[in-house]
Amino acid sequence: MNHSKNCPGMTLWFTGLSGAGKTTISQVVEQVLISEGYLVERLDGDIVRQFLTKDLGFSKADRDENLRRIGFVAHLLTKNGVIVLVSTISPYQDIRAEMRQKIGQFAEVYVNASVETCEKRDTKGLYRKARNGEILNFTGINDPYEPPVNPEVTCDTNCESVDESAAKVIEYVKQRMTQNLKPSIPLRMI
Repeated sequence: MNHSKNCPGMTLWFTGLSGAGKTTISQVVEQVLISEGYLVERLDGDIVRQFLTKDLGFSKADRDENLRRIGFVAHLLTKNGVIVLVSTISPYQDIRAEMRQKIGQFAEVYVNASVETCEKRDTKGLYRKARNGEILNFTGINDPYEPPVNPEVTCDTNCESVDESAAKVIEYVKQRMTQNLKPSIPLRMI
């Protein structure tokens, strides 16, 4: 069944610390939604930085510009009926609010995990390097992370499995689609 012809697009903006599970959860969500006939595109922060924003560093100004570029692409896809899964740390509340305003059909997915949990999962050794002063402006160690105030979906990966977190996001998407994306109806999954 192809839902894409009858469904408007939307952007799901996965935010959280490095290692919280944003990419992993968004990959599962992508697979399930595609298997059910939805048009889906995933914009992963690490991959986008290799191609679209490789000229940018990690200062606040560069991080904001990185997200504006990602947001521009997400907006184009969203207005053309695609469900866009953006997975990027996006540590600052103000730029996430700006993206919400610009994209319109937007839902924030807070992938919540403690710094300690993320450090245990740190396969790239980034937290260790940040703690040793080898990486500056590392979110959660020597740069702030501002958690979402009122996200549409919260995935607590300290205690939830990937499948449990992905199921919350998929349920939210399906509820939103059945409501025909009416922004006046608040749907919050906790």
